Amino acid sequence: MGIFVRFVFITLGAVMMAVALELFLVPNNIIDGGITGISIILAKLTGWPLGLFLFFINMPFLLLGFRQIGKSFTVSTLYGIAVMSVMTSLLHHVPAFTSEKLLALAFGGVLLGAGVGLVLRFGGSLDGTEIVAIIVSKKLRMSVGQIIMIINVFIFAAAGFVFGWDSAMYSVFAYYLATKLMDIVVEGLDESKSVTVISSEYEEISEAIVQRLGRTTTLLYAKGGYSKDDTLMIYCVVTRLEVAKLRSIVNEIDKGAFIAIQSVSEVLGGTFQKRSIH
Repeated sequence: MGIFVRFVFITLGAVMMAVALELFLVPNNIIDGGITGISIILAKLTGWPLGLFLFFINMPFLLLGFRQIGKSFTVSTLYGIAVMSVMTSLLHHVPAFTSEKLLALAFGGVLLGAGVGLVLRFGGSLDGTEIVAIIVSKKLRMSVGQIIMIINVFIFAAAGFVFGWDSAMYSVFAYYLATKLMDIVVEGLDESKSVTVISSEYEEISEAIVQRLGRTTTLLYAKGGYSKDDTLMIYCVVTRLEVAKLRSIVNEIDKGAFIAIQSVSEVLGGTFQKRSIH
């Protein structure tokens, strides 16, 4: 991926987030989670421009986490946050697109999630909360996801006192919607799944998957922990839409087969291509 293409898409994602904040969410007292949410609350309390808080609150965490996230990610994140901060300042006096909170929640959440997802997909970020969570997780032995959730609970609670509890509840839904859209942009609509099958009929099952599903398989040597018998496991990657068909193929051959299915965020190389089932 060229550097120019990366920064074009990071710019686009940052602008989308700025539009979501200034033209949909903030005018309707709906906030996002993380440092963005803190910035919106502080902007409301002080009357200062949102862009100032977005930029300056994120900076210490970017510098603090430089060693954790690397130079390339830091530069991309710094650029994305700078673009977002400038755009929110430019859009601050533009009238909101709607005063209807449900519409603002829906369109603002979609734009926000798509913008953040686009920046993440091209190697940057628009919020330093994850950096904070990575650093804190090493001290408290908690997962990054748990720490982000705890931080956001306090932020949305604070929003309840500042904007009212109705706005806080709208904010939770907007955050949820944005998170789902972000996942779709980062991972794609057609999510991949890795499947491991353990069965004594591994040869027949493997051949059936190749012939009927059109997916290549890999046979891995394994040894039963209880039986101590040597066997082969079947490993393959399929799309989310192909999981049901694969399960049906395995059950036709061996109803007692063990099947483990896991989500795969990205598949690179090999002959894997996502295609629809006919």
